[in-house]
Amino acid sequence: MTLHRLASVTIGVPNVADTSAYYTEFGLTPGADGWLSTTDGGRQLRIVDAPSRRLVALTVGADDPDDIDRIAHNLDGLGIPFQRNATTIAAFEAATGIEATVEVQPRITQPRVEATPYNGPGRLERQTRRAPAVLRETPVTPRKLGHAVIGSTDHAVTQRFFTHGLGFKISDEVPGLAAFLRCSTDHHNILVQQAPVTFLHHTSWQVDDVDEVGRGAMRMLEADPDRHVWGLGRHYAGSNFFWYLKDPAGNFSEYYSDMDSIVDDQLWTPEVVEGAKGLFSWGPPPPPSFLAPEDLAALMTGAHSAA
Repeated sequence: MTLHRLASVTIGVPNVADTSAYYTEFGLTPGADGWLSTTDGGRQLRIVDAPSRRLVALTVGADDPDDIDRIAHNLDGLGIPFQRNATTIAAFEAATGIEATVEVQPRITQPRVEATPYNGPGRLERQTRRAPAVLRETPVTPRKLGHAVIGSTDHAVTQRFFTHGLGFKISDEVPGLAAFLRCSTDHHNILVQQAPVTFLHHTSWQVDDVDEVGRGAMRMLEADPDRHVWGLGRHYAGSNFFWYLKDPAGNFSEYYSDMDSIVDDQLWTPEVVEGAKGLFSWGPPPPPSFLAPEDLAALMTGAHSAA
């Protein structure tokens, strides 16, 4: 794979200051021009002013200028206008209006994190001492941006843009409804789902392990219990542990750990997942507001305001 990561997303919201403060509390580091950074991925979230919440833009990392040539050829074949130079190409996805940029960038290098020692039957990784996770006191800081989930009024058109245009690969599908797409070895970096209106469902942020998922979420909920959306649980598609929270603009944000990694495309078979299996392996059932966020009607009529 010559694409290698979802490098950044730009979110438009009507309440920039409040939303930026939320993601700072979530564990990202604020910087200049509305950017916030992760520990390993650098500047990965930009928050800008917009009349209603939406995903404005995203950037994908590529290895080589040849990748830019390939994408230009693909987009031209689809009849999609684009702007490009030797190392960057940008185009708007027709169904959602999202500006997608592919840029030649170095690959992200994540330092090895020592595995958390967990005891199990016949396996004592931690002997005569407390679990390190219960002794952690440092703030939870996401390592990198993992993925974004987009609602599209024509998910087939949006999916074709990312796969046939940019070169994303399909990891799993929910027939007629959604597709898990990857531009890295992560199981998915973009999930496109059918929706009555274009909107950003959530962004997802990698932390070290399931304990950090829980610690991060509980710390956010101690400050405001109304932030809770869904969790703790484990997805089937992607296999990751998850906990979803809601930012002040109404976007969901996910702490995740232990995502499936597809390092050899030939050894992975995309699966058609249906029903509850497509959402989770275990955990509490998803609330109705996760499946259909409460402000969708307002977004459809243009009457949305910050949550």
